[in-house]
Amino acid sequence: MSNQVEEFNTYRAKMNDKILADNNKVIKRIFNLDTNAFSEGSLDVKTKELLGLVASTVLRCDDCVKYHLEACYKEGLSKEQVMETLSIATLIGGTIVIPHLRRAYEYWEALEEQSQN
Repeated sequence: MSNQVEEFNTYRAKMNDKILADNNKVIKRIFNLDTNAFSEGSLDVKTKELLGLVASTVLRCDDCVKYHLEACYKEGLSKEQVMETLSIATLIGGTIVIPHLRRAYEYWEALEEQSQN
């Protein structure tokens, strides 16, 4: 299952490199804004990543959910904290986000498995 994490990160890095190599000023600015928005500010990084996770779940973006799950994992958030956050996202998003909740749970398990190897 941890192969899932490696595959996602490899693909994401490869495609980001290709996209940024086209030197589109608007795209580069969007990427930069995204990076800067999630850095330390009035809110700490952990809180911002949890907010990103909720928004991504409600918007049903599986790639975004994976990205924020991994960031939460790297920030040292516990499974309980992340699952409570996903429960809020499911409440706000409604039952239509349950399939995304399933994939999020599976990806969290893959992150845990990867760190054990």
